[in-house]
Amino acid sequence: KLDYWWMDAGWYPCKGSWPNTGTWEIDSARYPHGFRPFSDWVHAQGKKFIVWFEPERVGDKESWLAKNHPDWILGGNLLNLGNPDAWHWLVDHIDGMLREQGIDYYRQDFNMDPLPNWRANDTPNRQGMTEMKHVIGYLAFWDELHRRHPGLLIDSCSSGGRRNDLETLRRAVPLLRSDYILEPVGQQGHTYGCAFWYPYFGTGVNSDDPYLFRSALCPHITGCWDMRRTDVSYDGVRKRIAEWRATADLLFGDYWPLTPYSLGDDVWIAWQFDRADLGRGMVQAFRRAGSIYETARMPLRGLDPNARYAVTDVDSGASVEATGHDLMEKGLAVTIPARPGAALVTYRKL
Repeated sequence: KLDYWWMDAGWYPCKGSWPNTGTWEIDSARYPHGFRPFSDWVHAQGKKFIVWFEPERVGDKESWLAKNHPDWILGGNLLNLGNPDAWHWLVDHIDGMLREQGIDYYRQDFNMDPLPNWRANDTPNRQGMTEMKHVIGYLAFWDELHRRHPGLLIDSCSSGGRRNDLETLRRAVPLLRSDYILEPVGQQGHTYGCAFWYPYFGTGVNSDDPYLFRSALCPHITGCWDMRRTDVSYDGVRKRIAEWRATADLLFGDYWPLTPYSLGDDVWIAWQFDRADLGRGMVQAFRRAGSIYETARMPLRGLDPNARYAVTDVDSGASVEATGHDLMEKGLAVTIPARPGAALVTYRKL
């Protein structure tokens, strides 16, 4: 079961190529009644609707913005959010689209390097002023959307994970932490690093293979299965999604790396998420394709040394009891026969 339906780039008049941005209207040739009939249907199913925008980049010189307000555009392709007129237009326009089209989740992309545009607009003794005003406008734009739409969720994309600064993350989350998706070792590396800093992040997945799917286990998962293919194992997909739903809340817990960081082919990589408030947690462990070791013993972190825990291997369903002291001092032994392979172990305080 889906939670959201995601409409990504290309729904506006763009001459058949999504980078041709700058006209933020729904393509009437393809959507003669707009998104509303579809968003109403989605809402009737108890689901919500995500729509992609990229308002700062003006990629089409024949677009509405380029033709009607070249005075708002820096360097020919950057909408200047430090310009009050441009800012007010954008706020009102996007606000109107969210209301009229039944959009629940606003996704903002940014596929350009704006620094030359900003610098070229400043005199030598005023370098940085245009950039500062633009960034203030960008953050204020989101703040105003939040004010007008209490509870609105925002996804920060920015060419795949390039805008995850502190102020952005106060207002939005990266549903796609990087455009580098699907390849398992890279996904493991992303989680290992992102989990130190981001409370919520996501990636895409298109496999029901345990190693590939678990490598992409994040608070958010974008389903990238091609529904036109006849060889998709829907039973396998349901099994993995159910596994994710059963453990997703644990990803909000304290994060403990259990091995050093590595992208090497001959190692294990593992980490722990612990929800002390729930008395639950989990360990994810990955044996890479070139590792000769079947078993690793890893000391856990953050447990109550005096408590007993039920420790369960998700694949076999086998459960054993151990004290928090033993799990932290002697460690948790995890065996992965396959190369590559992944283990998912949960625990519960008794």
